[in-house]
Amino acid sequence: MMTGLLLARAGIDVIVLEKHQDFFRDFRGDTIHPSTFELVHELGLLEEFLKVPHQEVKMLGARFNDEFIQMADFSHLKVAKPALGLMPQWDFLNFLREKASIYKNFRLLMEAKFTELIIENDTIKGVTAATPGGGITIHANLVIGTDGRDSDVRKKAGMKVISKGVPIDVLWFKLSKQQGDPDQALGNFYYGKVMVMLDRRDYWQCGYVIPKDDFAGIKERGLPAFAQDLAIVVPFIKNRVNELTDWEQVKLLSVAVNRLEKWWRNGLLCIGDAAHAMSPIGGVGINLAIQDAVAAANILYKPLREGKPVTSDLLISVQRRRTLPTKFTQWLQINLQKAIISSRLETQRPKRPPLFMRMLNRWPRLRKLPAQLIGIGIKPEHIHTPDESSRITT
Repeated sequence: MMTGLLLARAGIDVIVLEKHQDFFRDFRGDTIHPSTFELVHELGLLEEFLKVPHQEVKMLGARFNDEFIQMADFSHLKVAKPALGLMPQWDFLNFLREKASIYKNFRLLMEAKFTELIIENDTIKGVTAATPGGGITIHANLVIGTDGRDSDVRKKAGMKVISKGVPIDVLWFKLSKQQGDPDQALGNFYYGKVMVMLDRRDYWQCGYVIPKDDFAGIKERGLPAFAQDLAIVVPFIKNRVNELTDWEQVKLLSVAVNRLEKWWRNGLLCIGDAAHAMSPIGGVGINLAIQDAVAAANILYKPLREGKPVTSDLLISVQRRRTLPTKFTQWLQINLQKAIISSRLETQRPKRPPLFMRMLNRWPRLRKLPAQLIGIGIKPEHIHTPDESSRITT
């Protein structure tokens, strides 16, 4: 959606395909990083964007047993909105759709599921898609694969995936919000158990971290034992864990960290999770995807607008620009996973937070570094595409 908006406003005909009827998906993340707020500011849309219901987190923390750790202080960041935002991703996507739809050369096709790549002389020339009205064929100078960590586009293109071992999965479920609940509940670590809670205004979206492939064993122990574990990790929810009455309410999110060896083929570019699946640590997958979108639009809009071929050199430039942030973030996530999460899942004994986290608690000025890494990342992108497209008058 961000790529489509940026290219459409630069005067390029864009069609975005979405296979579902709407954007409502529980597995979609909620984080709006300061770097994303900054990009919305550069588009001149921040004031309007901030009217969409959301929460702002200035300080990011987690509870380890009975000890609370303040980990990141976003208030020091030199950006238009120095805070981490929590907004259901469907609201973010609908906002982008609204802003893109004012351009005559932007089209969004809902219920249009990608089926095949059109390949001629080893070059991608477009796609076919299934819709309620039948199959459609779309020819394009460039196809951009943005269909997530299980990308059908990259499978059809035969692209090689480099996988990094990840020792965890996440069980995803909802619990009601009640009067007196904390304003914000993020990371909770308690005696070998880990749970993250996201405030979605009317309910808590909960992610319970488990060892890889352990869901079958948890099911065997039974739903009451699982509910009891949840109440131990987060005591204030003990009066509502009985809302979970069926395993159908608990969805398995298989965590993966991987990236494509080559993000492109002639006529095709993959970005976001389709190019590099991220761990949920820090919620930075959305941030990386948005940054990819901006980099791709900045590099590709001129030849696309002029109708020139998108050469392999240009596609290589997009990957080269985004490789360092991707590799560094994945390296950081894997190491934090080992230090903070995996070691706690392996023991039922009380375990203090890692030394570096205790240092963050003791010396507040150190919290600027994780705020920078989580909130901005390295090599942040800025919008260089112009706003030159004609608009739809109302």
